[in-house]
Amino acid sequence: MLKVFLVEDEFVVREGIKNNVDWESHGYEFCGEAGDGELALPMIQKLKPDIVITDIRMPFMDGLTLSKLIKKEMPWIEIIILTGYEEFEYAKEGIKIGVAEYLSKPISGQELLREMDALTIKIEEKQKERRIREMYIREMEENFRTERKKLFQSLVTGDKSAAELLEMADKLDIDISSMWYNIVLLKTQSMEHAYNEYSNSLVEIERELGSLDNEAHIVAFDRNLEGKALLFKADSREELWTFQDNYLERMKELLAEYEDIRYFGGIGMPVNRLRELPVSFEKASRAFAHRYLVKESVILSSEEIEQIGYVEKEEFSMSSVDLRRFDRGKIREFLKLGEKEEAVYFVEEFFNDLGSNAMKSTMFRQYIAMDLYFSVCEFLEELQLGRDEIEPPDNALGAMQSGESAMEYVVRIVEKALELREKTASGRNRDIVGEVIHYIENHYGDEELSLNLLASHVNFSPNYLSMIFSQQTGQPFIKYLTDYRMGKAKELLRCTGKRSSEISSEVGYKDSHYFSYLFKKTQGMTPTQYRGKSGAEGEQINEKKNETTVQ
Repeated sequence: MLKVFLVEDEFVVREGIKNNVDWESHGYEFCGEAGDGELALPMIQKLKPDIVITDIRMPFMDGLTLSKLIKKEMPWIEIIILTGYEEFEYAKEGIKIGVAEYLSKPISGQELLREMDALTIKIEEKQKERRIREMYIREMEENFRTERKKLFQSLVTGDKSAAELLEMADKLDIDISSMWYNIVLLKTQSMEHAYNEYSNSLVEIERELGSLDNEAHIVAFDRNLEGKALLFKADSREELWTFQDNYLERMKELLAEYEDIRYFGGIGMPVNRLRELPVSFEKASRAFAHRYLVKESVILSSEEIEQIGYVEKEEFSMSSVDLRRFDRGKIREFLKLGEKEEAVYFVEEFFNDLGSNAMKSTMFRQYIAMDLYFSVCEFLEELQLGRDEIEPPDNALGAMQSGESAMEYVVRIVEKALELREKTASGRNRDIVGEVIHYIENHYGDEELSLNLLASHVNFSPNYLSMIFSQQTGQPFIKYLTDYRMGKAKELLRCTGKRSSEISSEVGYKDSHYFSYLFKKTQGMTPTQYRGKSGAEGEQINEKKNETTVQ
C-alpha cells in the first residue's frame, strides 16, 4: 500500500481532498497532512511517503521549494503539484525539479485518483528495479571484495604492469592514479579475546574506522585476519605524510575510548610509481612484524625500525644482550597467529630486539637456536604433530658460523612449523567447508541462506568462513551459492513443466523478477529462452537418433 502525504494551505480544499477520496479501498494510505511546506518537510522526512501532493502557492515555503528539498534528500518520492495558476513558467520549473504531475485546481477526487493510479504503475516499476538492483548488489558484494583483494595482491607483488593495475582498479571503480604512494598496515585486537578475531567492540570499531577511510586520498583493503591495508595517495611526499599523520591521529583518538582494544600499525616507505609499491609493502610488513614483540599499542614506520641501530660494529659482550627481552611467549604467539610471508621479518626483529650484537657469539647463537627449536617442537606437539620434519640444530651447526646463517636456520624451522600448522588447519577447514557445502545442498531453497547464517552454523566468524571457503573452493561463497542455485534452476527448466515463478521459489528466490534478472545476468538468457533452447536441442538429438535408426 503506497503512502500519500498532502500539503495544502487552504483548509477547506485540504479537507475536501482528504475526505472525498476512499484512499484505502484504492490501495493508498493517507499518512499525513500539513498547511505549508515548512511544516510539511520534517513530517515527510519522518513518514517517508511514496507520493506527496502539494499546492504550488503557500505561505512560509511554497510547493516548488518543498519539491526541490524533497527530491534532493528523498529522490524516490513522486510529487504531484496542484495549482490554480496556469503560467507555463511554473510547469517548466516543476519539470526541471522532477515533479511527476502538474495538475490544475479545482480537481475532483476521481480525477486525482486516475492520475495517481497511473503514477502508481511508474512507482511500482521503479521500486521493482531498485529492489532487483539492491539485491544483486548485495549478492555480488563478496565477489567485489574478492576482486578488490586480488587488486591489492597485484599491487604489492608486482605481478602486473602499471597499465594492467590501472585497468583492474578502473573495473572496480577505484582511482589509484597519483604522484606519490605509501602503504600502512593496521590491525586492532581485543585484549579480552586475544586469539578471537571478532568481539563486539571490534565490530563497532571497524564500523567507526571505516568512516575514516572514505576520503579521496585513501584506498582501504581488507586483509581478513591480518587487519587492513591503507594505500595513501598524494601529489607530493610532504602531502603524503600530512594525510597519514592526520589519519593516524584521528584513529588514535577514536581507539583511545576503548580500553580493551590494542592496535598496531606498520608504515611503509613513500614511492612515486605503482610498480614500486612492493618496496613500500615490504617496508610496512617489516615494521608490522613488530606487533609480536610488543604488548602496547604502537605504530612504527620502516624508518624508525631502521634508525634503532641494531647493527653496530661492537665486539660481543654478554652485558649488551638483554635477556629480559628473550620472551618465548612472542615466539608462541607468532607460531599461532603469524603468516609464513612474515617469518623472515619477525625473526630478524626478534633477534634485533635482544641487543645490537647479540648474534656475534657462536655459543650464544647456538643457545638461541636450540631454545627456539624446542619452542617450535613444543608448539607442534600441542597440535599433535611430530617434530620429524623440523631440522635439528645439530644438523645446522656448520651453518651457524655467522649471525646471518643462524637467523636463516631459525627462519627455516619457523616457516616449516607454519606450513605444518596450515596443513593441519587446511584439513580441518576442508571438513568445515564440506559441512557448509552439504548444508547448501540441503537448504539452497531457503531464501534466508547467507554467509552469516552458515558462519553461525559452523561457529566461525563470517570473515574467517569467507576466507577459508574461497581458499578451499576457489570461489567466493556468494558466487558458489548463486551458481548452485542456477544449476538447480536449469535442471528444473529442462526436466519439468513448472512455471518460472515456481522454480524461482524452489531455488531460494521468492522474488521471481529478481530470479529472472539474475538468471539472465549469469546465463546470458532468460529462463523462458533457456527452456526453449533446451527443448530445441532435445528435439534435434531425438531427430538424429531417429535418422540413425532408419538408416
